[in-house]
Amino acid sequence: MKMKELEGAIEAILFAMGESVELSRIAKAINMDTKTTEKLIHNMMDRYEQEERGIQIIELGDSYQMCTRKKYYEYLINIALHPQKPVLTEVMLETLSIIAYKQPVTKAELEKIRGVKCDHAVNKLVEYNLVRELGRLDAPGKPILFGTTEEFLRSFGVQDLDELPMPDPVKVEDFKAEAEEEVQLKLDI
Repeated sequence: MKMKELEGAIEAILFAMGESVELSRIAKAINMDTKTTEKLIHNMMDRYEQEERGIQIIELGDSYQMCTRKKYYEYLINIALHPQKPVLTEVMLETLSIIAYKQPVTKAELEKIRGVKCDHAVNKLVEYNLVRELGRLDAPGKPILFGTTEEFLRSFGVQDLDELPMPDPVKVEDFKAEAEEEVQLKLDI
């Protein structure tokens, strides 16, 4: 196959699938090795960026997806109905960040960290496809383990969890001290 034909095949695959497609599946579909396929995809990504095309290919872990470039979103709004974006409350964001950093995590662990029930927040995050069940913990009651999804990566613009910002250790210690102080105040009352 010629280079243009291979790139056309990759475009067709990513466009038709709509979701992310693993590199190994793309390579198998075009009868190439993964290293060559990855190089082709990255060349396409660079060219799309250089030409400021309306579409882009994004990398999500070891998968790729074709999507609209954010820069052109306002034009889509002019022609389509206003899309319903999930609204993430502070409670949901707090719960999501705990899941993202501590995954896999159970509801009991989340509730211990947050200090309150989090059923509603977890259910909404699952509904929004930002969180999913990863399996069950081998413990009494077999609690469900939760973790983030590819949609989480896409929504927050990161390729994998390693790109999440690391908390400042000094601030973490300050937060712990504040929390301990707050608990002590409640105990003194």
